[in-house]
Parts: sequence; C-alpha cells; structure tokens
Amino acid sequence: MLPRMSPLEWLEALSYLVTIVGLPFAIWVFAKEQHKERINDDEELYLQLSDEYSKFLRLVLTNADLHLMTKADPDEPFSPDQIERRNILFELLISIFERAYILVYEDNMSHQAARLWQTWEDYMRYWCRRADFRGLLTALLEGEDPDFQTYINRIAVEEARKLQS
Repeated sequence: MLPRMSPLEWLEALSYLVTIVGLPFAIWVFAKEQHKERINDDEELYLQLSDEYSKFLRLVLTNADLHLMTKADPDEPFSPDQIERRNILFELLISIFERAYILVYEDNMSHQAARLWQTWEDYMRYWCRRADFRGLLTALLEGEDPDFQTYINRIAVEEARKLQS
C-alpha cells in the first residue's frame, strides 16, 4: 500500500518527474531544432551562391562572342577587348568559386553538405577543362585563400591529365 502524501509532497514528486523526463526531452527538442536551422542555413547559403553563379552565366551569355560555354579554343585569336572581357569573367568566376569554397567546403562534411559541395566541384572541373582558364589560373589565384588555391590547382591538374589520356 502506498503511503499517503500531502499535496506538497505530490507536487515535489511531480517536479522530480518533470526534471527527470522533461529536461532531457527539452534538450532533445532544442538540439533537433538547432540541426534543422543549420540545414536551412546551409541551403540558404547554397541558394545565394547558386544565384551568384547564375548571374555569372548571364554575363557569359551577354558575352557569347567569347564562346566560353561551347569552345575551349576559339577559331580565331581573340581581340584585345575579347581577351580583357574573358579575363574579367574568369576573375569573377574565381571569386565565386573561392567564396563557395570558404563558406561551404569542409574536410569532413555531412552527407547533405557534401551533396551541396559536389555541385561546386563539378563547376570547377568544367572550367578547369578549358586550357585558357588553366593557363590563367596562376594569375587568377594570386592573393586568394591558400587552401582554395591548393584545392582548385589539384582539380586543374586532374582535369588536364584526363584530357591528355
């Protein structure tokens, strides 16, 4: 038979129960919400960077005479104006890539972060297949983040080897 407890003793027992069950539950809910928020922040950042890349592609379209999306080597040598526009576009591209690298890339990424990063690596590989881009890479990377320099240079070497095979 249970001993008779006063209302105050019942309240005290219930407060212990809330502490034992409620506190861990509240911590779990908080951690879950923080995780959701981190995922949302990552996706928002990815969308912002994707918008920047889309704007870059619109600039490439505006400068269609450079054939940056279709021809790795132009049929005729570029004029000084075309060379300058191409180099400026490559500068913009490197800036976008570096920003993506700094904000998204991590050595040990979660599955979701790795999925988002793979798109950026694919873009980098696409551009590193271009001989003119690779040829300017040293100059384009001057003053950029050293880890980013190492990363994109490795990609450029890999893509150049693939093209030689």
